[in-house]
Amino acid sequence: MLNKVLRTLFTVMGLFIGFFVGEALENTAYFTNLSYFHDNALNIVLFLILLTLLFGIILFLISPLINTFIGKTMEYVEKSIQKLPANVILFGAGGAIVGLAISSMLVNVLTTIPYIGTLISVAINIVMAVLGANIGVKKRDELMGLFFNIRKMGASKDKKVKGTSKGEPKVLDTSVIIDGRIFDICQTGFVEGTLIIPNFVLEELRHIADSSDSLKRNRGRRGLDILNRIQKELKMEVAISERDFPDIAEVDSKLLKLAQAVNGRVITNDYNLNKVAEFQGVPVLNINELANAIKPVVLPGEEMNIQIVKDGKESGQGVAYLDDGTMIVVEGGRKFMGETIDVIVTSVLQTAAGRMIFAKQKESLEKAN
Repeated sequence: MLNKVLRTLFTVMGLFIGFFVGEALENTAYFTNLSYFHDNALNIVLFLILLTLLFGIILFLISPLINTFIGKTMEYVEKSIQKLPANVILFGAGGAIVGLAISSMLVNVLTTIPYIGTLISVAINIVMAVLGANIGVKKRDELMGLFFNIRKMGASKDKKVKGTSKGEPKVLDTSVIIDGRIFDICQTGFVEGTLIIPNFVLEELRHIADSSDSLKRNRGRRGLDILNRIQKELKMEVAISERDFPDIAEVDSKLLKLAQAVNGRVITNDYNLNKVAEFQGVPVLNINELANAIKPVVLPGEEMNIQIVKDGKESGQGVAYLDDGTMIVVEGGRKFMGETIDVIVTSVLQTAAGRMIFAKQKESLEKAN
């Protein structure tokens, strides 16, 4: 049906083109000097009719080719648009409109230039539209963040809330989502700003959840469950970022690039990612460092009541653990395996893996003194 309608339109268009071309030829000096048409209205009318029919027939015959070209072009454009996220299309169109609005200020002046004014105006419109679309797509995350800021400020004014501020965006790493502690940390209110979950991290979690390895599969599903809880239960702003960097293969490198693009921080518990980010100047929040920082401070000379649970590495040593997982190495504690004893802290060692406490049995120290 569409092909028939288009063919009819192209045929009518051809008739009009033929008629206007004929009229244009009539006004030329060469045409009026021809003896066949000179002062012969009938011949001129026949010429117009023949030319009109000729162009109509030509457009009628080639319209299937034009229809095929239009159909393929529309199909290509439709498939290309379907591959793009909705926010990319929205910000691209908005950027193009802004670009055209800016170019219209210059175009009005340039059109007055004879001969080439119109061509220059068309070229500037095209360049500004493409430039505006590119800027809109590349800056969409920042624009979305700005929009969320404005919306939240408006909500704060409505509620008459004073002293509220918007923190930096926080980009979540795959490892920290699977770990799960990020949900509890955010729930306490210590983390401010928009939580950004990149689409490529979601893809990685989906691949892990679909793994044939049962351990990886469980870790992936746990990560997806944590994300669902973050979206449904947290009062923080959560945004899914569709931004991708096709020229970068590694997910960790994409995370750092995204954090730089949105002027945010990466939340992770990956030691290696932390070091790479430090080298590239990207701010990182490491929850392992946070966990170590909030462990209770133990000073040499303090007394503790602990249970020896296993042997130490050195001969005669026993090992115990605090509730937060801190290891306590008790010299001479092996003989008290499974017993609860009083010990006195002798030294504290801070390592990259965490804090280690060294102690001796209280009675043995008192006897030695």
